[in-house]
Amino acid sequence: MALTKVTKSGITDNAIDADKIEDGTVVAADIAPGTITDAKLASTLDLSAKTVTLPNCGVSNAQLAGSIANAKLANSSITINGSSVSLGGSVSAGQVSWQSVKTADFTAVAGEGYFVDTNSVGAVTATLPGSPSAGDTIAFKDYAANFGTNALTIARNGNNIQGVANNSSISTNRASIVLVYIDATKGWLYTNESNISIVPPTFITATGGTVTTSGDFKIHTFTGDGCFVVSSVGSGIPCAQASTVDYLVVAGGGGAGSKDGAAGGSPGGVGGGGAGGFRESKDSTLSSPHTASPLAATTGITVSATTYPITVGGGGSGGSYPSTGSNGSNSVFSTITSAGGGGGSHSPAPTGGNPGGSGGGGNGGNSTPGGSGNTPPVAPSQGNPGGTAGNGGGGGGGATAVGVDVPGTNLGGDGGAGATTSITGSPTSYAGGGGGGGYVGASAGTGGAGGGGNGNTGPGAGVATSGSCNTGGGAGGTGGPSTPGVNLTGASGGKGIVVIRYKFQ
Repeated sequence: MALTKVTKSGITDNAIDADKIEDGTVVAADIAPGTITDAKLASTLDLSAKTVTLPNCGVSNAQLAGSIANAKLANSSITINGSSVSLGGSVSAGQVSWQSVKTADFTAVAGEGYFVDTNSVGAVTATLPGSPSAGDTIAFKDYAANFGTNALTIARNGNNIQGVANNSSISTNRASIVLVYIDATKGWLYTNESNISIVPPTFITATGGTVTTSGDFKIHTFTGDGCFVVSSVGSGIPCAQASTVDYLVVAGGGGAGSKDGAAGGSPGGVGGGGAGGFRESKDSTLSSPHTASPLAATTGITVSATTYPITVGGGGSGGSYPSTGSNGSNSVFSTITSAGGGGGSHSPAPTGGNPGGSGGGGNGGNSTPGGSGNTPPVAPSQGNPGGTAGNGGGGGGGATAVGVDVPGTNLGGDGGAGATTSITGSPTSYAGGGGGGGYVGASAGTGGAGGGGNGNTGPGAGVATSGSCNTGGGAGGTGGPSTPGVNLTGASGGKGIVVIRYKFQ
């Protein structure tokens, strides 16, 4: 009898392989609807060497029970705009996804478009992503046809725009623009532009003093009176960078007091002069790389196109007997005034050191106190008090430390330390207090870092060291006792300085 059917029990598992199936034997009509399930699509049956005839372009939906899972397919995803999308998933086919209207500064995101309204709020800054990838796309559109009045600034955030390390300012009404990031060399490139007028960014332009540069910043240093002349402020860059400058304003240091030459010699040492007031800023919006002192304010000065007179305070003169040292003179830039350092007390005298930016030291013999610092008061503080004397003179106060007290000793007190800043491009110390004079061969005080003069020790040791010029350092005090019959004039304080720093490219 002819064999018409093979029962399932007559075929052992895996007995039928590709070699047992003749080409063209299996056709679509032989496959009952719903009989091929996902499990039947496993790779255990290899038909690659056989011809399977499936009319009408293959297996129809009716032959499939359920669906073919992505895992059963050689390619289970497609790539759209550089992104992999799984079959069955969804993605927007457009280049950008448009967002709601922006009316204030914002940070743009790759793949988004922005309608920007500057009609009522003024100029708006859109900051591009800081770490873009090739193909990232961002679009902008003038929502209210007002870019011509209030421009849109596109801030580059560390990457080039059109191959240039500058921000862009879009200042044409109804402007539209699409930017695509390509690489580190060209950065963001404009691919679609409509009604575009691109204004190259500008920065502060000014003259005055000695001009140097440090990276993207220009530095004007005034060692004497002069004028800082701003011919123009910037545009097409963030507002703060367009018109903000940082400053260092140091006043003149205080002079030291005189020393008498009475018969037998007066015993006391002279107090050191106080440092000139120290005031500095490092504006938080300027992204300046310089290291400022711990006293720096976080807000600079906003300038306009005008002339700013600069006053650089002179150091206070040493006292002629019987006088305390003179205070240093104020230094001034715009709204910033630093007070001159207080003069050191003379010996002998019943009064202490003078108040000032930093206070002068008290005199030996009478054990008088030092003068107060930060006078008049400002915030952050511009200086510290001078030291109280013993037989030796107290140290003058410095920008960051008080003058050293020496009650009950013959030593001269050290001057208070100044402050260090790299606003000029290299770290430099300013506004150190003067050291106090020692008594009868005892050690004199050392001047504070930042130009403070050293004190000396008697008898007959002569005049101590003056404060360093253009640091605002206080004068060192003379020791005692002096040579009988010889009155000594105190040393002088150091001249101040003014430095102005701003972004110029």
